Amino acid sequence: MSTAVVTDTNSGIYEAEGKELGIHVVPMPIVAGETTYYEGLTITHEEFFDLLKSGTTVRTSQPAPGSVTDVWDSVLKEYDDLVYIPMSSGLTGSVQTAKILAEDYNGRVQVADNHRISVTQRHSVMDALTMAESGMNAAQIKNILEQTAFESIVFIAVEDLSYLKRGGRITPAVAAIGSILNIKPLMVIRGEKLDQYATVRGTKHCRKRSVEALREEAQKLKSKGFSIRIGAAGSFADPADGEAWADQIREAFPGEEVRYDPLSYSIACHTGPDAFGCGVSLVYER
Repeated sequence: MSTAVVTDTNSGIYEAEGKELGIHVVPMPIVAGETTYYEGLTITHEEFFDLLKSGTTVRTSQPAPGSVTDVWDSVLKEYDDLVYIPMSSGLTGSVQTAKILAEDYNGRVQVADNHRISVTQRHSVMDALTMAESGMNAAQIKNILEQTAFESIVFIAVEDLSYLKRGGRITPAVAAIGSILNIKPLMVIRGEKLDQYATVRGTKHCRKRSVEALREEAQKLKSKGFSIRIGAAGSFADPADGEAWADQIREAFPGEEVRYDPLSYSIACHTGPDAFGCGVSLVYER
């Protein structure tokens, strides 16, 4: 039996990279004013940041049901079944929508509610690919991904609090005070929720606290006997800033491979420019 792996661009995997890896991708829509763009297809890195800088309200939405099923239908012409790995159900309604759509596919589409986003979602996708290559079917992969979903964590901080205020994550008063005092909320995503982890003054100290927190969580996973994956992410207009952030994490994890991915546009439109994040998850081993 041949099983395909399908994800959305919240994973940081776009269509071009997906083709190289053997992964099929549903592009997330980005809405700016009256125009809808699709990640990895109809908007570039530079164009996205130009929109943010222009003051245009940029938001995201779920993929249209037809966009999702079009990908599934195309994939199922070549494969026996597929496992679909969208962003965490705690952060979007995409999972529930996909599960409803999957009911029409007689078990050939399995939707994994993996409770992950960004770098740890990518980790899940890569694990799923390993499982598929070893001969597992979509249902088996789904079960393992859901069983191991919470063996991961993401830390994220923003540079400009106005984007969190716009999204209702913090109140206008907190945003105003935070901006005046240069306070950076360090947030954590473990499974379904986005919670505040710490409050730190200044970007430099916030980045340092992020790395310390990541190291603590990585050690917990290692103590259970797991191999780990480390990921760095950011919404930097200049790619060099992203690599500098990744280098800071690499210094804290000598001997570990640390991959940097730009935050997907569907996440960056909520965090604003210059947000930075890092995550760790276990590695599936055959």
